[in-house]
Parts: sequence; C-alpha cells; structure tokens
Amino acid sequence: MTSPRVAVIGAGLAGLSAGVALRQAGAHVEVFERKRILGGKATSFTVDGVEVDNGQHVVLGCCTAFLDFIDSLGMRSALHMQPRFEVRVLARGARPARLAASWLPAPLHLAASFARYPHLRTRDKFRVAQALLAARKQQRSGGDMATWLARRGQTVAARRAFWDPFLVPALNAPLEQVAAADGLFVINTAFSSSRGAARIGYATVPLARVAETAARQLDAVHKRSPVIGLERDGAHVMALRTESERRDDFDAFVVAIPPERLAALLGDATAYGLNGLESFRNQPIVDVHLWYDVAENSAPLLGDAGFAALLDSPVQWVFEKGRGYLCCSMSAAGDAVTRPESELVARCDAELRDVIPSLRASRRVRGAATRDPDATFVPTPGLVRPGPRTACDNLVIAGAWTDTGWPATMESAVRSGRAAAHDVLRVSKTVRETRTTRPVEEPVGAV
Repeated sequence: MTSPRVAVIGAGLAGLSAGVALRQAGAHVEVFERKRILGGKATSFTVDGVEVDNGQHVVLGCCTAFLDFIDSLGMRSALHMQPRFEVRVLARGARPARLAASWLPAPLHLAASFARYPHLRTRDKFRVAQALLAARKQQRSGGDMATWLARRGQTVAARRAFWDPFLVPALNAPLEQVAAADGLFVINTAFSSSRGAARIGYATVPLARVAETAARQLDAVHKRSPVIGLERDGAHVMALRTESERRDDFDAFVVAIPPERLAALLGDATAYGLNGLESFRNQPIVDVHLWYDVAENSAPLLGDAGFAALLDSPVQWVFEKGRGYLCCSMSAAGDAVTRPESELVARCDAELRDVIPSLRASRRVRGAATRDPDATFVPTPGLVRPGPRTACDNLVIAGAWTDTGWPATMESAVRSGRAAAHDVLRVSKTVRETRTTRPVEEPVGAV
C-alpha cells in the first residue's frame, strides 16, 4: 500500500500541525480552508493598512509541542522568548512592580520577588504560597476554580493581584465558570513544574507567517473551499464535498474545526461516535490596537520586557508591538465584544495613560479593535472533551477544544493536530500490515 492520501479540513494551527506531521511521515496532504487567510484563531489581517494579529497570542516555556512545531518550520528566530520568567505589574497610583524567577528550583524560584511584591499584604502572600503548595498535592479536583481558591483562604485582594491576572487570560473565562481541574493544571504546569516553565514568548512577525510557512510544506492548500459534507459507507468515509466538487481520492480525513461547525458538518454527530458537542460554549477576546506619536529615540514604553499586566482594569495585559504601537488584550471580554470601536479605543487609551506616565505626553495617532466573539471554549466543570478518534476508521478530529489536557491555547491546538496525525498513521499502518500478512487463498482445484 502506498502512503496515505489525507484531506485536512480546517487550516488553523490544529489542521496545519496535523498536515505537517503527516507530510513529514510521507503522506500526501491537502488542506481545505473556508477562508481566504490561514491560521484560524492564530492569524493576521490588515487594519488601516497595518497587519495585526487577531489576538495577542503568547506561548510559555512549558509549551513544548508548539515550540517544537515552530522549530520544525525553521521559525524559532521569529519567536521572542524570555530567558527567565519576569513580569511587570502596573496599577493606578503605584510604581511598577515586578515578579521574576530566581536561580532557585520551582516552586521556590518566585519566592524572593513575591516576598517584595507590593500589591499584597504579608498575610495574603502566605495564603497564596499555601495554595500553590496545595495545588501541587491536589492534581485533580471537582467544582470550579473560584470555589477551590475560596476554600483555601484566598481573599479578594489575592484574586485581584495574583490569581486573576494569570489564570483568567490563560483560561479565557471568569474563574467561577472554570473547572478547578483546569485551573490547577495551569498552576502546576506553568508555576510549579520547572523554573523556566512560565517564561513568556510571543511572535515577532505577524502570526499569518507561521501558518503560511506550514502551508508551504503541504501538497495543496485550497482556500475559500468550505467542505459542506462528508459521504460515508458504514464506518468508512468515502468522500468529501465542497461547493464546487466531490473528492473521493483520499484515504483518510482530519477535521480540525470548532465543535459547532463540526456538528453542522456531520449532521448527526452521534452517528460518528461524538457526543456532547452542543455542551461547548465560548468566550470572546477583544484586542485594542493603539498607535502613539512617540519620539524616535524614546525608551520602550513598557521597559525591556515589552509587556505588562494591569490590575483593576478591563485590560489584563498590554504588549509593545513596535515603536509607539501598544496592543491591549481583554480576555473573557463579556459585553465588551459588542461595544463600538471608538468606545473601546477611548477606554483602553485612558487605562494605559493612567498607568504609563511616559504615555501622557504622547498623542494617539489612531486606534482599532479586533474582536473574536467565539475565541475559545470555556472549560466548565464536567465538560467532556473528545479525543481524536471517531466511529469511522479513517476520520479523526483535531482542535484546541479536544482532549489534549491543555486549555484552549496554541499548545493545545498543536498537540491535537499531532495526535490526529499519529492516529491516521497508526490506522494506515494497521491496514498495510493486514493486507500484507493476510493468507493467500489457494484457488479451487489447486494441487
């Protein structure tokens, strides 16, 4: 049997990472994408003549699959990674604070800077430390994350100055809605697993370049080609249909699209062994892009790190993307996603001027807002996320929402794509072995 011919439906990170893994294993891979741009939730587009990402995506040092994917594309130089975890924290009426890792092993690596952290009283610092230790001992827990924190004595002040700035953006949901198990995963993976796990990185080129580089490794990429149906014969998918053609020349199919679109594509998802797709609900993310007229030789507005967390603000994080260009990230954005752009720009401009004194003398040149109403799924208590396999032997699914063990991040997307590719190759190998080892029946009458 020759190498499999695989159709990948969806050109987000999940679909592209599946395609790259399959192509590297020798498969023929074609991707079908309904939009004109690649990258899905991690892409770029032009706003007022400037190419901007559709959200401020970050990667941590613990995101090993995504970092390996970037390396496989030869794009590590386009990713800035901190040499060690360090975060600037801004608040009204206060000097910038700093949390940074030391040379000590985890979880002691944050102890020194946390002891000097000015936004918490000593009693709250001890409570936070106790909760971090409790999280290491309790890998799994029922209920929601807010309740878990409350049961461990975490005050409103502790939530405001430590837990919410890190956990809410990581999970893109209020902690009252998030399963405690997912919150504990973030704590243990980012803050307790190793000294370098929480190092923050971000792309220094538009994210669309990552998707385009991955796409160039594949055999074909069909843009503006939404797949509108699959044809199946029992437990085997025979063909896919787009608006313009029917393709029956593929051996396997990877469907890397969100759960609501997957349900619409399949029609009866339960017939494919997929249950509960309707249980997924999403949260929006809003990013506000602001450009200021700053002097050519002025110092970076956010210091050497290039980003900062904000307390008591709808803007959780701000990133310096270029000279005078700041991107405000608003996770779990709620009704902000429906606000007029002018209102979002004015609000974020005011928030930044309150905490960045050097900005007050600068003129805002322009501003723009990018919105994703369905940015990520909410990891609610009891939510069951499916793995890659379906009831069809040659159909697998992928996406950051599938059961990767990670929240809806670029890491989860890449892990899901690679898991889907592994399953396709496993089935293909089984079919080849079955065909080559099956006994040949002797013809009737043979001596």
